[in-house]
Amino acid sequence: MIPVYEKPNRKRRRKKPGRPDGHPGARRAVPDRIDREEHHTLTHCPDCGGTLGDAVETRTRIIEDLPPVRTVVTRHTIHRYKCPACRKTVEPVVDAALPNAQIGIRMILWCAWMHFFMGVTIGQLQKWLSAFAAFDVSAGGLTAAWKRLAQLLKPLYEQLGREARQSDVLHADETGWRVAGRTWWLWCFTNAHLVYFTIARSRGSHGVARVLGKMFGGTLVCDFFGAYNLIVAAAKQRCLVHLFRELEKVLDRNASAEWAAFAKKLKRLLHDAMRLDARRGETGAEAFDAARARLLPRLDALCAETWRDKDCRRLVKRLSRCRCELFTFVDNPAVTADNNHAERQIRPAVILRKNSYCNRSEQGAETQAILMSLFRTLHLRNADAVETLCASLKSLIASDSLLPLPVLS
Repeated sequence: MIPVYEKPNRKRRRKKPGRPDGHPGARRAVPDRIDREEHHTLTHCPDCGGTLGDAVETRTRIIEDLPPVRTVVTRHTIHRYKCPACRKTVEPVVDAALPNAQIGIRMILWCAWMHFFMGVTIGQLQKWLSAFAAFDVSAGGLTAAWKRLAQLLKPLYEQLGREARQSDVLHADETGWRVAGRTWWLWCFTNAHLVYFTIARSRGSHGVARVLGKMFGGTLVCDFFGAYNLIVAAAKQRCLVHLFRELEKVLDRNASAEWAAFAKKLKRLLHDAMRLDARRGETGAEAFDAARARLLPRLDALCAETWRDKDCRRLVKRLSRCRCELFTFVDNPAVTADNNHAERQIRPAVILRKNSYCNRSEQGAETQAILMSLFRTLHLRNADAVETLCASLKSLIASDSLLPLPVLS
């Protein structure tokens, strides 16, 4: 990291922040409903104290605010009955909390959402609950409740894994993680409909194969990390943004004319491929196919040249190995040329890692993977995570079966 005192000063803004002069202003939209009406009247003038008569006019002002929050403590009196037919003692089901739990389902889910989705630390969550809702809970009580919650919701997590294996297009990325003070790895598999996290000891290819299986039937979008080389897939798309970054990174330390020429040719080729994909609907089918057919021969000609620079030879080796995995996005409109989607989905976990220092046990790592996957997936599907999972858990208590996750709306 660059020390703060060595960082260059930020450039001045190009324009004044906000809307340009003369444009209409923007303000908060008027709510769709009014929950309460209040009338404010005067009997005497606040300036001179004179007696006032009837109001000459009225104006309205809409204010949105939160009411004082206080926990609701409910005593459930459960009536038990003796069945004359089967001679069993029966009682109604209480679905407000998990069996033998004193904290309600919605509170457990809300706290889990704040921690695993928003990245609020357990200590901060305790302070916020105490100050805002006068609700005191220990750190051990929260973590124990989350572990139990994750085990109950594990079938939904496993369903996400099956959906990931059956995806037509799947993005993959990984980052470092810590479990009990040791280095593990957080893997992220995602598309527009789901996010599936898993925390494993290894960063090798079998960590990917454990999720995708021996043969992945879709298109795998990933970077140039070696673990993906051994994964068998119907198609692959390597992240071109990583390739551009590599070119810029080497250019900072390698000023040779040979490297400059190599980088210029490769950039031109990659930009031509991306422009061809962007103009897919503007060019005719014959012109598009002809331009697509020229991409691989141009790449082969670039790799076939004699390069003495070690960085050129290193990149040529990589390009030759991934020759058929650079332009998949041109053939399939559903595939992107970059892996930005996976990086955006894994970024919240990276931020959370800085605050929480990861996990202390393997069970905690499993809880982390399950709850992060469910909350991120429901966010992508535009669903209220707390209410959706609350309804599913109530169904589990009442009928011993979880409700399926909603599809993307």
